[in-house]
Amino acid sequence: MDPVLYQIHKIMVKLLAVKKLIEQFVKFGIVGVIAFFIDFGIYTLCTQVFQWHYIVGGTLGFTISVIFNYLASMKYVFKHKEDMSRTREFIIFVVLSIIGLGINNACLWFLIDFVQWPFELSKPVLELGAKIIATAVVMVWNFVTRKILLDDTKNI
Repeated sequence: MDPVLYQIHKIMVKLLAVKKLIEQFVKFGIVGVIAFFIDFGIYTLCTQVFQWHYIVGGTLGFTISVIFNYLASMKYVFKHKEDMSRTREFIIFVVLSIIGLGINNACLWFLIDFVQWPFELSKPVLELGAKIIATAVVMVWNFVTRKILLDDTKNI
């Protein structure tokens, strides 16, 4: 093969891989937005309507959104690894999610109870703002770990 054509071919293959990764991340983002509204809605209901502690609201919202997220992610975002049982896949997903819950709650604790903000924030603004930041941090964790551990990248 002509060296120039070979280099063009290599570039095209890389561009195709980047395009597929971007498409996958967009799908992940759509599923994530829906999961976020489930999580955030339950969190808001618990903390603002029922006046429950933010950790209780965060845990409940996060847990319910994880169930939705597993079903939607493994159907629309990630390709099932044929050499992995669905049981093992679910266990890995749940373990990663539990770690994500720890990251989520640590972010909430840090931003709400630990940080001494140099300006006054109302309790709802502080709690809801902290939840948005925590969600962004956990989103990165979720995509990277699920891509590495659950996505069948051999059969793209």
